[in-house]
Amino acid sequence: MKDDFDLVVVGSGPAGEKAAAQAAYFGKSVAVVEARSDPGGIAVSSAGIPTKALRESAIYLSGLGQSPADLSEKGSILARLMARKDEAVSVMTHAVRRNLTRHRVELVHGRAKLLPGRRVEVTLAEGGTRVLTAKAVLLATGGRAVRPSWLPANDRAVRDSESILRIDRLPASLLVIGEGAVGCEYASIFGALGVKTTLLSRSPRLMPAADAECSRALAESFNGIGIRVLPKSEVLGLERHGDLLRATLASGRTAEGELALVAMGRTAATDGLGLEEAGVALRDDGHVLVSERYETTAPGVYAAGDLIGPPGLAAAAMEEGRVAVCHALELGFKTRVDALCPMYVFSIPELASVGLTEEAARERGRDVETGRTSFAANAKARVSGFADGILKLVFDRQDERLLGVHIVGEQASELIHLGQLVLHEGGNLRRFIDMTFAVPTRSEAYKYAAYDGLMRLARRRSTPAEGAVALRA
Repeated sequence: MKDDFDLVVVGSGPAGEKAAAQAAYFGKSVAVVEARSDPGGIAVSSAGIPTKALRESAIYLSGLGQSPADLSEKGSILARLMARKDEAVSVMTHAVRRNLTRHRVELVHGRAKLLPGRRVEVTLAEGGTRVLTAKAVLLATGGRAVRPSWLPANDRAVRDSESILRIDRLPASLLVIGEGAVGCEYASIFGALGVKTTLLSRSPRLMPAADAECSRALAESFNGIGIRVLPKSEVLGLERHGDLLRATLASGRTAEGELALVAMGRTAATDGLGLEEAGVALRDDGHVLVSERYETTAPGVYAAGDLIGPPGLAAAAMEEGRVAVCHALELGFKTRVDALCPMYVFSIPELASVGLTEEAARERGRDVETGRTSFAANAKARVSGFADGILKLVFDRQDERLLGVHIVGEQASELIHLGQLVLHEGGNLRRFIDMTFAVPTRSEAYKYAAYDGLMRLARRRSTPAEGAVALRA
């Protein structure tokens, strides 16, 4: 075994795996150090893939858009959900391992500690240590769930985004504490399965960074499947009362559930990495400080993914890892991360966004108009039986240039990329008017949202907008 490499990557999640493959593709020698028994990070083991597998199973079993299954036997339902989840995890874990093997990346199983001089000490899982040296080191250890101080200790009914996957039965009721992506995803999954679900949001609305109108549309959809959304509900404490957990809110109200999911964000997983000794500085929020090249304050040491902070998306982490190693090893292939990375939440229904929200555009002094359409008016959505949500376009009133796209609805994470492409082109609203969309598809919602935007412009200008009279042509 050699211990000297062009690149040593610590962590095999989305950032680490893709960075390693990128470097190896260009002929560099690469080692990946992973503490878990399987590669892929939490994106494969306990976050991205498992959550999405549970989501699709919940949609199928709940009958959203189909004939519902019998949910009376909740024990067997959970077993089926977890079996499907485990299958998806196994398939994707194998895919990550195969990708590393195919690129001749050495996978080292053990816990890593960064040493000065671009060296990594690995305490091997099978015993002993190795010290790996490299021209560049990439830190990609991801994040861990935030655990507030007021949480009760050792109560098995209090779960986070990883331990929720190890429950052995569906609860009768669930408290979800957190209005972000994880909270919204799990609240909608359990709500769709008939669990009495209450979502406690510190913010006035779900997904505070999302477009406000779309946030409201998501909350309305949640209400439609029986989820109780309580905005402005800061939790001060969580205590056991008999068979239930009771959350005490700042408002003086309380909320109860048999199980509680705490989803109040994630922080950088830096424990045991030896960052201070190696000269790697942290920001005030605990994330690793990096330059535009993703280089840390230690020369030759780079970082990417959840370790460096938001947006906390697998897609962004992958690109950060790729760009980091291109700078580190002077590959000249990718020099920057896409400035128009879409935001997406795999809730039921999905939420996706790219570009400026209406609120952000106005705060920047832009003279904006909007166009929207409801999926209730979309033939494909109606045929599917799952017609919740809207598609909203934000554009400049003067030149009709597209500024942002925001979608709540099934397949929003797929639909958002068309809007992303037009934003990259610097295109305007009429780009969608001129396109021919297959019918029936959810994609044609873009055309009718654009027509709606033109009609709004016409009303403001008091003159007909070209093509706007054909709103439903």
